[in-house]
This record gives sequence, structure tokens and C-alpha cells, in this order.
Amino acid sequence: MKALIILLATVFTLQSCVSKKKFADVGYELELMTNDLRAAEYKLDECRKESNKLTTRIESEALRYNTMKESKDEMEMSYKNQIKDLQKQREQQYSQVGDLTVLSKSANENMNQTIRQLESKDKYIRQLMAAKSKADSLNLALAVNLKSVLKKGIDDEDIDVKVDKTVVFINLSDKMLFQSGSYLLTPRSSEVLSKIAEIIKSKPDLDLMVEGYTDNVPIRNSCIEDNWDLSVRRSSQVVKTLQKDYGVNPDKLIAAGRGEYNRIADNSTPENRAMNRRTRIILLPKLGQFYDLLKPQAAQ
Repeated sequence: MKALIILLATVFTLQSCVSKKKFADVGYELELMTNDLRAAEYKLDECRKESNKLTTRIESEALRYNTMKESKDEMEMSYKNQIKDLQKQREQQYSQVGDLTVLSKSANENMNQTIRQLESKDKYIRQLMAAKSKADSLNLALAVNLKSVLKKGIDDEDIDVKVDKTVVFINLSDKMLFQSGSYLLTPRSSEVLSKIAEIIKSKPDLDLMVEGYTDNVPIRNSCIEDNWDLSVRRSSQVVKTLQKDYGVNPDKLIAAGRGEYNRIADNSTPENRAMNRRTRIILLPKLGQFYDLLKPQAAQ
């Protein structure tokens, strides 16, 4: 009898140990699943934030596009009205000619010359409208291309691509390009400068201007006199690097320093001062192309 009691006690003890082990295993699995669930919820929250950012950017670009389109439509309407006025003037001249019974050879030639000039003006205006439309389309395509190429692996806050009238420009934060209070480039600068170099080398009809900007905090050391000096040295450093390290034709490059002026925000907070400390790279058509457009004989 005593042996039976000992046997039963042993069986119950083994069953209790097995149950506790199973319970511990289930608890461990539950903890793993809970951790996985929390990680999934975190990723879902990040995806939602990124989706909201993209939605905001899309709305902003759509608004900018609509504004540009309205401006273009207004310009086209203005040109059309000018053409109508010129055509009306020409019709009036034809009517006046019909009322005349005698015209000298000289007067007749003057009238024909005036008519030819009006026709040339009509053609010239049409060419200007076509050139403006083409420039807008090319700038928009260039901006889209720059955004897709430059923002791969680069934080949005460090780079901003925009279209402004006849040019495309890129705003780069100073922390990405330069060491603090210096015109020496950071290792990260190669990420964006190499990409910009490839784009500018593939566009022979574009020039590139580099503008340096600072905040209004005074600076002076053994190498730099003031913010004017710092901004000029920074833009020159970028231009030299594009030429020497990435093979950009120096005839296409322009360096300019804007100092603490032409700011995009007031300097009252550290965040605003960081926005003002930037380098702007402007892609613009060669000036000779604009001069050609302004020659009336080009329309003949």
C-alpha cells in the first residue's frame, strides 16, 4: 500500500512538470507573437506617415503646376490679343489702301514694307509663344528627372528641387555639403554633386550657377572674414569640385555668393537659420539662346 501511494505521487509530480513546461512554451510563443504584432503596428504607422507626406507633396506639386498653367494661359491670351490687334491694323491699312485711287511707287512700296513687317511680327510672336511653351515643358521634365535621381538615398529635408519661371533650381542644406562654419566639403557631398555633374554634362544647352547663402550669425576667423566671404568660398568650392572631380566643362559654370541676404526665413530661431544656410544650384538655358529669341530677323 505504501508503495502504491509513492507511485501515484510520482505520476502526479511528472504530470505537473509537463504541464508547467507546456505552459512556459505557450507563454514564450505568445510573447514572440506580441512582439511581432507591435513591430507590425510600428511599420504600419511609419507607412501611414510616409503616405501622408507623399500626399502633401503631390498636392503641392499639383497646385504649382496649376499656377504655372494659369500663368501660361494668361500669357498666351495676351499674345493672341496682340496678334488680333496687329491683324486689325493690317486690315485697316488694306481698307485705307482700297480708298485711295492713286498711289505713287514710293508710297506703294512703303505700304508693302509695313505689311511685311506686320507679318514678320506675327510670326515672331508665334515663335516666342512656342519657345515659352517648349521651355516650360523642358523645365518640368528636367525637374521631375532631378527629383527622381537626386532623392535616392538622400533625406527630403536636405534637398529641394523647384521650377521658377524659366529655370530649375536645387536647394541643398549646408549640413549636407559643408563642415560647420567652413567651406570644406563633407564626404556626403559627393552623393549629390556626382549626380548633378552627370545631368549637366548630358545637357549641353544648359549652364549651371552655384549660389552660396548663410544665416546672419557673424563669422570671422583666420580663413574667413565674414558671411559674404563664406558664401563666396562655398560656391567656388562646389564649382571647383564639379570641374576637377567630375569633369564638368568650366565654361558652363558660374559661382556667386549671396551672404546672409535673400533669406527664405527670418533668423529668429535655430530652425530658420538652418533653412537660410543653403547652397542653391540653378540650371538655366545659355544666355545666347535668349538673345536669339529677341532678334526679330530670326522670325523672317
